[in-house]
Amino acid sequence: MNNLCSDIGYKSINHYGESLCGDHVDVIDIDENSTVVVLSDGLGSGVKASILSTLTSKIISTMIAEGLDIEDCVSTIAATLPVSSEHGVAYSTFTIIHIINNETAEIFQYDNPQVIIIRNQINYDYPKIELNIGGKIIYKSVVNLQENDVFIAMSDGCPHAGMGISYNFGWQRDEIISFMETLITVGYTAKNLSTILIEECDKLYGFEPADDATACVIKIRKRQPMNILFGPPYNPDDCDRMMSLFFAKDGKHIVCGGTTSAIAAKYLNKPLKTSLNFEQSDIPPIAEIEGVDLVTEGVITINRVVEYAKDYLEENKLYEQWNFNRDGASLISRMLFEEATDINFYVGRAINPAHQNPDLPINFSIKMTLVDELSQCLKKMGKKIKVSYF
Repeated sequence: MNNLCSDIGYKSINHYGESLCGDHVDVIDIDENSTVVVLSDGLGSGVKASILSTLTSKIISTMIAEGLDIEDCVSTIAATLPVSSEHGVAYSTFTIIHIINNETAEIFQYDNPQVIIIRNQINYDYPKIELNIGGKIIYKSVVNLQENDVFIAMSDGCPHAGMGISYNFGWQRDEIISFMETLITVGYTAKNLSTILIEECDKLYGFEPADDATACVIKIRKRQPMNILFGPPYNPDDCDRMMSLFFAKDGKHIVCGGTTSAIAAKYLNKPLKTSLNFEQSDIPPIAEIEGVDLVTEGVITINRVVEYAKDYLEENKLYEQWNFNRDGASLISRMLFEEATDINFYVGRAINPAHQNPDLPINFSIKMTLVDELSQCLKKMGKKIKVSYF
């Protein structure tokens, strides 16, 4: 088994004036090394298209979850999908990308724009086999994965962007490829790549999309462990045990909280260098300890990270804030959202006397809630999470 994993992110915009999106994406984890991504595009827009695309994705997802072979799933859905007598096209199109053991990708494509693969930062012309299933042409591809491969699946709202506005014939595939090749060199996450691509589509539509548009990006990368220490242990005698376990772990180390950072500095026998430089007025400044990658304040900073994580999973409107700011919450967000794949939390159960002031909106239960919320958000991002309490 290799040391690769899949970073998956997607983003949609609705047809102008519609409250529901006619595209739908499902991500199914078969096991920790195999994942199936389904992107479906329903005919038209609004409620009808939303129902069609959701049903298509859910039928495929359910069959895969029940252990059916993906080719059988494709045959079943292709044979049952009706074709519109008015338009002569399928009521719903789909793209399936099956990541197998983080070694191989199987791609099945029916009437969606062809998946773009960028390898070594340039477009990769992968092989395709044409299959005739139930009178429908399905394209199948098998690709051996390499580190930093990027797969871009789209609904037809992306290449149609700007048609009759910015472009006579829409945003051509080659132009989308050039746009994404430039972005990939920066090192964005899959979620941010899909967000930037869809924001560009929205811009080309004049912010009044004439079709639903969805981009789903899969980025193949090496596993990267990350360790975060939050709060001192309930029993002060456990400090050395907690610190030894934390610092023995591979990967980067983040220490959150004033008391916690003092304990870490004492354990490492290194000075704790504090700062009064507020990068953001509402986020306490970071500190430094030799041997620790990042030292921040505790509850206030982690609370902001949770806000960023929730937004990242939804509209991702705040990504420019945490992508470019230098405060503790932004730095943690970049490390957890962009760098980390496997995250180990070391959480101390000690009650901070300063937090028991009834005039302060911080208490022990809030601290535990923040850890739980952040863990759940990171799991939804596809991270492997382990939480240890002391």
